[in-house]
Amino acid sequence: MSSRLIASQIIQQSVEEKLTLSIVLNNNDSFKNAGKERALIQEISYGTFRWYIQLEHILDQLLEKRIKKKDSSLKYLIMIGLYQLRFMRIPAHAVVSETVNTCKKINMVWAKGLVNAILRRYIRESAQLDSSSNANETAKFSHPKWLIELLKKDWPDEWQNILEANNQRPPMYLRVNQLRQDRESYLKKLNEAGIEGKITPYSSNGILLDKANDVDQLPGFNSGEASVQELAAQLSAELLDLKSGQNVLDACAAPGGKSAHILETQAKLNSLTSIEKDPNRTIKLSETLKRLDLSAIIKTSDINDIEQWWDKTQFDRILLDVPCSATGVIRRHPDIKILRTKEEVNAIQELQTSLLNTLWPTLKTGGLLLYVTCSILKDENSNQIKKFIANNKDCYLKPIKAKWGVDTGYGRQILTGQDNMDGFFYACLEKN
Repeated sequence: MSSRLIASQIIQQSVEEKLTLSIVLNNNDSFKNAGKERALIQEISYGTFRWYIQLEHILDQLLEKRIKKKDSSLKYLIMIGLYQLRFMRIPAHAVVSETVNTCKKINMVWAKGLVNAILRRYIRESAQLDSSSNANETAKFSHPKWLIELLKKDWPDEWQNILEANNQRPPMYLRVNQLRQDRESYLKKLNEAGIEGKITPYSSNGILLDKANDVDQLPGFNSGEASVQELAAQLSAELLDLKSGQNVLDACAAPGGKSAHILETQAKLNSLTSIEKDPNRTIKLSETLKRLDLSAIIKTSDINDIEQWWDKTQFDRILLDVPCSATGVIRRHPDIKILRTKEEVNAIQELQTSLLNTLWPTLKTGGLLLYVTCSILKDENSNQIKKFIANNKDCYLKPIKAKWGVDTGYGRQILTGQDNMDGFFYACLEKN
């Protein structure tokens, strides 16, 4: 099966079935068995989603009438062709030829002439069409209008920088397992393997790779010497102020990176309980800890169904990495721009409030709850915390003294792209 066909089918399934791109890729046998073509399929899939709104705007100008719903596979095929012409270094004649030939493979031989004409017209008129896109705000930034408006409201001086950062390819960060070795020793192993990297600020175990690598190429990865974890996500373990003998809860714990980091940071905890609602993600959580030779009490449960998982023993520390809009990690998951809706974001905010209210009684007096999102929207972050503190007189906001991010008055916000990090929010809540 051709790489272009696989990529167009992946995009179609993701958009029309509203499945995340990562889920579709993980479940697509053609992609998994594509060998050397996997990299091309992945580049086309992620790139087309990254610029989906802009590409759709261009396509609308090239079509005399919209493609019928029953022929929607043709739309995605043309869009990946436009992506290659607009953003990749593949020769134009090869893009046109491969895209036209793929029409036969989707049983649309009749459309070969149409596809050929559209792509060749774009080649001729690209300057004019690209200029038209830049004159349209949603097309220029390739973000939905509702999200642009929210960012303008929340970050009037930063919204354009955020949108531009969202459209960049993300860096690859590692977290060195400090139970095995220090960061400098692992950096040496990377260099010996021909992989270049540098130490990160803010995280004492972080490494930024010069370019992304397959994890199988990383020395000692499969034996637990290092993990892939974004730099902003590595900040949680230090903020938890872990001590020996503590009972710790990691709520919403999958895929397990933060649970693992907790155990690597403080090996003498009394217990770590890691909870995940989704059974499939619980499996991933278990696999993460097994690879690192770490152990925790793992439970598959809905946090809000507290009678199912809590034994009335209060925790010294709680990490609450809540479900969120994920607007801070769009550069890693560009499909968010197409799949997420404003209505879903509103519903997520209600869930966040519910999780905070459920977990607060499980925290000891003098204990610390670390609230985390990978969102940059204030209603999920500082406004959420402001409201919670107002409703809980035994809640004290512990200031986060750090050189990273922005102090919002109710927690610390990292905006996407700041210090080359993803967008994350942290608030430390102490129980008086």
